[in-house]
Amino acid sequence: MSKSSQRSPFGWSNRGGQVTVIEAPVARSYRRRAVIAFWVTLGVVGLLAATVASHYLHPIVGGLLGVVLGALLGAVVFALIVAWPVLRVFWHWLPEIVLGLAVVYGWTTVMQSTPLWGSLLIVALVVGVPAAIGPTRRRVMAWIWCLTVRHRLRMCFAAFIATNRHGSLPLILPATPTPAGERVWVWLRPGLSLRDLEQDGQMQKLAVACWANEVRVMRAGRKYAALIRIDITRREPLAGKVVSPLPDYVPTDIPANAPTSPGMPPVGLDLPDVPDQPVTAPADTPRQRKPRNPTTTASPSGFDPSDYA
Repeated sequence: MSKSSQRSPFGWSNRGGQVTVIEAPVARSYRRRAVIAFWVTLGVVGLLAATVASHYLHPIVGGLLGVVLGALLGAVVFALIVAWPVLRVFWHWLPEIVLGLAVVYGWTTVMQSTPLWGSLLIVALVVGVPAAIGPTRRRVMAWIWCLTVRHRLRMCFAAFIATNRHGSLPLILPATPTPAGERVWVWLRPGLSLRDLEQDGQMQKLAVACWANEVRVMRAGRKYAALIRIDITRREPLAGKVVSPLPDYVPTDIPANAPTSPGMPPVGLDLPDVPDQPVTAPADTPRQRKPRNPTTTASPSGFDPSDYA
């Protein structure tokens, strides 16, 4: 193994059990793309800028200005492409980063504006009240599951790509809670399609990765084939028992000799005391047969329907 392959993009060595944020092959691939994008941007933007600037300035000054503008814009493109793997990691952990910053800065602000006992009381109320109220607690847990599912799907997609050796890691978009579980929108990158996820066993792998009961994948719209929707089912909201209020409206003080419906036998009837009566079937009355060719009568206005028969 070469020396360059044992170092991460941040200069950390893989020896000693340390884990890199971005793998070395991925960093080299993006670095090659960034170099190509830099020279292409420098050539195209520099030529166009020099052509436009030459109409207003001296051709030599216009050419130099075009080269400078092309180099600046190429450097920006180079930096974006090289930093894209790191930016993608920040995107995956963006909700957690924002939540952590809010907790840290919120605690700092509370400590600076109130005494210690007041800060602890505020924290106890902020944490304890939602935990004690059932609907609020379940809502908070639903959003926590949304954050967890995004990372589980990313790990599952990475395993798919590593197994098939083609495709790029998709972009995991925001997730929202549903009555049955979670719903996640995903933007597929080149190399993956909805048909790949619909193959035998892929849905079960997604369900196992998300710790769910069932996973359904479908297109999120008709405009873009890359935008898909993943519905994760953890519970069956329609399988729960619904308490009906109808028995509460039935009166409890009904007398024993209350009148019953004519279609029901009287209460306390002894069936052996009922005399046997022969049941006779009604005689079938012969039906009149219609003539095969019925005669039609002309209407008073002279219209005869048989003319259109």
